[in-house]
Amino acid sequence: MKLSVVATLYQSAPYLLAFHHRVTQSAREWAGDDYEIILVNDGSPDNSLELAVRQAGLDPHIVVVDLSRNFGHHKAMMTGLAHAQGEYVFLIDSDLEEEPEWLPVFAEYMAQCSCDVVYGVQSQRRGGWFERWSGRWFYRLVQLLTGMDLPENVITARLMRNRYVEALVRHDEREVFIAGLWYITGFDQQPYAVVKHSTSATTYSLRHKLAMLVNSVTSFSSAPLIAIFNLGLFISLCAAVYFAYLIILWQFFARPLSGWTSVMASIWLLGGLTIFFIGVIGIYLSRIYSETKRRPYTIIRKIYGQRRNG
Repeated sequence: MKLSVVATLYQSAPYLLAFHHRVTQSAREWAGDDYEIILVNDGSPDNSLELAVRQAGLDPHIVVVDLSRNFGHHKAMMTGLAHAQGEYVFLIDSDLEEEPEWLPVFAEYMAQCSCDVVYGVQSQRRGGWFERWSGRWFYRLVQLLTGMDLPENVITARLMRNRYVEALVRHDEREVFIAGLWYITGFDQQPYAVVKHSTSATTYSLRHKLAMLVNSVTSFSSAPLIAIFNLGLFISLCAAVYFAYLIILWQFFARPLSGWTSVMASIWLLGGLTIFFIGVIGIYLSRIYSETKRRPYTIIRKIYGQRRNG
């Protein structure tokens, strides 16, 4: 099989029929009849699954992977990629904020560059000022804390060769930060500037972005643990110097040792730092605990549609 198109479904009912029509046209334009469309239902609360299953009955190219509940966008994408059979895999969101017509454009650019991945980047991030500001700082903090040079304003839409996808799905983390996995998988990846549309309000709230930041940093970097060690060493050195100063003051100048306020401030400071440090270490321990249980990151309830042999 030449092409697999992978998309996730979550509150996608208003866009699904138009998405199917447009992505089918693009797939036929580039791959003829040798393609499949994999739709992963990520526990969508609307009737996205019903519409997708109905379309699968009308179009033999469609395969619907129904997850047992909502596992999250990133895990749903990884599940869809694991089921892709094509020599090329086109990953895209189904809400039409990313255009299905980018497929032949990405394919032409991939042929020119002889690369393994062509991924879309926004020339200007969509949304209001707060969404643009939080998105920009999210990637800057990830880059600072992990050391990974993640491209900013990257979007879901990307065309990938099968060898890259096979390497990507070999990552078996329980906590998935897919932008990090895209990066560390390597291969020759080239950006392509696009304009992403706005058809609905983003589901990535500030709380969600903060959770993603913590997940990305603790999944891809030990920098917080190293910072804790360095800061603890620095505080210990400062305490040793201050202790020596107090001894000299008492021994040679016979001045009384006072300063209840400074003592209490030091206790509160060190107590707060200790709790914070324990919290950071606890997050890493929870990651280890999650990984050692080896639970599947998604569970499939049922697969609809006929699989086409590649």
